[in-house]
Amino acid sequence: MAVAEAADWPLTTVELAMRAAARFGDRTAILGEDGEAVSYSGLAAAMRRAARGFMALDVEPGDKVAVWAPNSAAWIVAALGLQAAGAALVPISTRLKGAEAADILRRSRSSVLVTVGQFLGADYPQMLAGEDLPELRALVLLTGRGDEAFEGAFLEDGERVSEKALKARMASLGGEDVCDLIYTSGTTGRPKGVMTTHAQNMQTYRIYSRGLTLTPQDRYLIVNPFFHTLGYKAGWLSSLMRGALILPHAVFDADAVVGRIEREQVSVMPGPPTLFHALLASPRLQTADTSSLRVTFTGAAMVPVELIERMRRDLKFDLVMTAYGLSETCGVVSMCRPDDDLQTISTTSGSPIEGVEVKIARRDGSQAEPDEPGEILVRGFNVMKGYFEDPEATAEAIDAEGWLATGDIGALTPAGRLRITDRKKDMFIVGGFNVYPAEVENTLSFHPAIAQVAVVGTPDPKQGEVGKAFVVLRRGEALTGAALIAWSRERMANYKVPRQVVFRQALPVNAAGKVEKFTLRQEG
Repeated sequence: MAVAEAADWPLTTVELAMRAAARFGDRTAILGEDGEAVSYSGLAAAMRRAARGFMALDVEPGDKVAVWAPNSAAWIVAALGLQAAGAALVPISTRLKGAEAADILRRSRSSVLVTVGQFLGADYPQMLAGEDLPELRALVLLTGRGDEAFEGAFLEDGERVSEKALKARMASLGGEDVCDLIYTSGTTGRPKGVMTTHAQNMQTYRIYSRGLTLTPQDRYLIVNPFFHTLGYKAGWLSSLMRGALILPHAVFDADAVVGRIEREQVSVMPGPPTLFHALLASPRLQTADTSSLRVTFTGAAMVPVELIERMRRDLKFDLVMTAYGLSETCGVVSMCRPDDDLQTISTTSGSPIEGVEVKIARRDGSQAEPDEPGEILVRGFNVMKGYFEDPEATAEAIDAEGWLATGDIGALTPAGRLRITDRKKDMFIVGGFNVYPAEVENTLSFHPAIAQVAVVGTPDPKQGEVGKAFVVLRRGEALTGAALIAWSRERMANYKVPRQVVFRQALPVNAAGKVEKFTLRQEG
């Protein structure tokens, strides 16, 4: 389905940055945690310098460039710069270990990696040492902001690329070009690269930022990581659209975030329910002034009414809304409206955004009645272009009529509001991050003592859910839960690591030999 385009709306992120510079000029676009500021005009200039740097590294239109770094102004400059050079952005989670990041670099065919030297005690270049990355030509280290954004000769080398060449490259970028390649794990456990175009994202976040009621007066604290659509697209990209001030935050600490809300007079801060539970539990909240908070978006199958009430009463939000989306839909399918009542916000994810259709399908493919649960299908301008170099998975996900099978279970109310009743079959969410058991099980299966393993989500008061591993050992082998957890922490992102381990003689299976995970979940 073609993207519904407004004649006066930018079609690419690069055009967006240039228009924002023309409109907002010397107003501050980004304010770092250390107080370093970048203006809108400065951001556009930094984007152009970075683009020349990437062109000097022989980045060509259609290439893939990965960014593996924490939230910062430099992250934004790098993303816009590589896109101005015609490349597609490949964000990589800072929580991933070296082997996990290398897998994404290989399968995305990334030619350049932008990263940091160290973050939270981890040496990022060192984590990739020994990995086979035949198509990776260059590694660029981020250090600061604006004209100091890149270490070494990156910007200096870019000076040999003429402004004329840069102008031609930027002019060649169109709305139908791939904007980013975001890797998301499927139920098979193998991450797939979701391709979306510039025009799709421009249209989606024009609608989202308007629904968020975002204005140039807003100060947007982005705690959600930039490698996630909530931090990248719903965060700084939406802010650029409306001229809001971007406040990147690299590491979530409840007390520090409360302090920054007060210090920076933050007005907008979306996040998963677990983030707000943590803020509400912060001792600093008792004395801090958070009255500047105006609006937030959150989302889950159901957000407790009590949480929304506390977000309004104790965090001082004027407006709390909920939304639903997935990487395959540019991150947004439906959203609540500012005038929705508390019950609607708590129990639904609002209405499909304009230009997007949602229907609920029964197992036989027929359309469900109102309030009848089934698989959520989505069709519209926001549905991905496809999975990168995976036509079979793309055909399985999107049918001939353009309907994307989300794998999520939900229902439409008689009023057309979407209610999420279940998540993907096995997936669970740890602190706002999706965890796919098959991916975790695949890693655990390499432990020499393990014969069979199944992972399910189990409730947790702090994280919402955590992983629980049911393990069958090889004959004659011995292993403790603590030892397996320690082994896991060395090989996968922390949020994927099971917090509980149960040893069994056998796992429950059905007649087809498949593990009955619902039986294991009942024990959780």
